[in-house]
Amino acid sequence: MNQAKIIDGNAVAAEVRATVAARVATLKEAGGPTPGLAVVLVGADPASQVYVRNKNKRAVEVGMNSFEHFLPAETTEQDLLTLVERLNLDHRVHGILVQLPLPKQIDAQKVLESIHPAKDVDGFHPFNVGRLVTGGAALVPCTPLGCLLLLKRELGNLSGKRAIVLGRSNIVGKPMAQLLLRESATVTIAHSRTQDLPGECRRADIVVAAVGRPEMVRGDWIKPGATVIDVGINRVPAAEEGKTRLVGDVAFAEAATVAGAITPVPGGVGPMTIAILLRNAVEACCRLHDLPFEEVL
Repeated sequence: MNQAKIIDGNAVAAEVRATVAARVATLKEAGGPTPGLAVVLVGADPASQVYVRNKNKRAVEVGMNSFEHFLPAETTEQDLLTLVERLNLDHRVHGILVQLPLPKQIDAQKVLESIHPAKDVDGFHPFNVGRLVTGGAALVPCTPLGCLLLLKRELGNLSGKRAIVLGRSNIVGKPMAQLLLRESATVTIAHSRTQDLPGECRRADIVVAAVGRPEMVRGDWIKPGATVIDVGINRVPAAEEGKTRLVGDVAFAEAATVAGAITPVPGGVGPMTIAILLRNAVEACCRLHDLPFEEVL
């Protein structure tokens, strides 16, 4: 029985962080700026708090300046916009990330659009979205860029490969498709209205699953030898009563007997997101100071 190669996101993310740290050190040694990352969290969601603290911890580890802003859940939209504008004007801050989701009294899109495009390390501002679509230089959403790096590490040249992206979100699905198009892959975007979804998947050399449904993609949906990137992180009941476990959007055990390579959950795409965030912060710093950006991927 075939057994797919496991794509180790932890290892690749560690390489990216090491390269980022070296670039930050070079900037400092040359008397240049220290990249600064500001992360804003509104509310006290425990999972988001852990995630934000991990981002800040990693930023400090690579030598960046880290600025944490924890705001109460009842924060008004205007108060958050005022903070973002202050960070836009702060020369120590080169990247701004507002953790989603936001409380219902705050218009998330309005907040994201208030971040200066040059400091938009999440790549969600319409300016950066438009630049990505039209082929210009842009800050790119972290998770899709991390997925692309894993694919290029595994497959090398993606030109001519058939790729399917399951999911059409602004955060993962749409930018993932644009990045694959930029690599000259032939891209299909599938979603809840797609007819014969299993059949569409079986045609693909590359499957990127980002739908948020536990183990939806079954093993018999996968073309033999295909590369599978599982973006999903879903918590489901474990065999032991009262316990839970993390699974992706792909039925891993089934798909691993068919695919050529596959990311696990956890330990696949997840670690790449923060590593690419750090990479984006370095790019933003260099661009803001008119310094050459040496690709750290």
